[in-house]
Amino acid sequence: MSRYTKEDIFRMVEEEDVEFIRLQFTDIFGLVKNVAVTANQLGRVLDNRCMFDGSAIEGFVRIEESDMYLYPDLDTFEIFPWRPQQGKVARLICDVHYPNGEPFDGDPRYVLKRMMAKAKDMGYTFLAGPECEFFLYHTDEEGNPTTVTHEKAGYFDMGPLDYAENVRRDIVLCLEEMGFEVEASHHELAPAQHEVDLQYQEGLRTADDVTTFKMAVKNVAKRHGLHATFMPKPQEGVNGSGMHINMSLTDGMGRNLFEDENDPAGLSTLAYQFMAGILYHMKEMVLLTNPLVNSYKRLIPGYDAPNYIAWSTHSNRSALIRIPSARGYSTRIELRCPDSSANPYLALAACLAAGLDGIEKGMTPPPSVDRNIYAMTREEKAQAGIEALPETLKEAMISFENSSFMREVLGEHIFNKYLEAKDREWKAFRAHVTDWEVNEYLYKY
Repeated sequence: MSRYTKEDIFRMVEEEDVEFIRLQFTDIFGLVKNVAVTANQLGRVLDNRCMFDGSAIEGFVRIEESDMYLYPDLDTFEIFPWRPQQGKVARLICDVHYPNGEPFDGDPRYVLKRMMAKAKDMGYTFLAGPECEFFLYHTDEEGNPTTVTHEKAGYFDMGPLDYAENVRRDIVLCLEEMGFEVEASHHELAPAQHEVDLQYQEGLRTADDVTTFKMAVKNVAKRHGLHATFMPKPQEGVNGSGMHINMSLTDGMGRNLFEDENDPAGLSTLAYQFMAGILYHMKEMVLLTNPLVNSYKRLIPGYDAPNYIAWSTHSNRSALIRIPSARGYSTRIELRCPDSSANPYLALAACLAAGLDGIEKGMTPPPSVDRNIYAMTREEKAQAGIEALPETLKEAMISFENSSFMREVLGEHIFNKYLEAKDREWKAFRAHVTDWEVNEYLYKY
């Protein structure tokens, strides 16, 4: 059931003195785009008559078929707390449609909505909770971002070691003002690294929240003279930033379908099947959960990020999937490879699709790995059937390109456009001569 009607939106805009409304949507990479209108255009907006040029957006349409329409999701209406309090700025997250009213198959939000609808037809509601990590760095004299920080704080440290404690507090208060439920926030392991954990929500709401969260973090950080980055590995020698995704399914009564008190691990058959599907399809979909050249600099041994496709009933952080200790309604699986550069709509759609495929095919996961995988020999990993995640963007692209499953999940349009864009990124990276290469080879050869 919807929270808001058109009349509610008109009333809130008038009562709250909203002058500008940002109509948000994302490109295929999850980057937020918007068309801004004044309040006197609200009627046209709510009647789905706001048009924009889709040919200007990465991965959308060609110039000869550029007219696209924005259909606002009324339940996403929020006022930005970081904007002026007189003449306020609000936003509506929108779905993208063709001129004939059909949903645009290149809209990432539509991909997730399709998968959510499939889950619902099977009797399930998909819930997800992200753990979002990011760095707060200084800017230079011209306001450009750097990777400079003066702090030395570590895991769970507080002020005065944690210089950005007040920034993180303002981020959380800003999010709560927008209706977020923030479970926890704390300093992470690396200097200048932070984590904010968002409340479990229905999958589409979670993806919407992640896009809004990143926007809020960047704006609050800027007000403090800092730059917030969700780049997975901005500095070598320290831990990178991930976005662990906690997942479960519920039924129509809200009961957690992953729980089984009679199972030694407390997991239901459905949970095992869902997890088996993700493990089976992980190589194919890692291009969506870890989409950048830089993403694979985080997925290396020694920095608490998973490198191997395995799961563990214990708090084994060397495994790709771990089962957090909480049980009952909180029974869930935690996928630990994604990072916050991922498009949350596509990443969650891929996770859900893989999990549902595991259920439909009755898949069974391999045995739990309850030892440190990093310490296992190559022979031990082979004997246990433990495969490695792709080590580079190119390896991930190959697995993705050869996947008929991912082509079906995303649809031809996004599948092809996404792959084309990643191919350009990889070629640009290959052509770039890095500082490491100069330092390593210039004096030798």
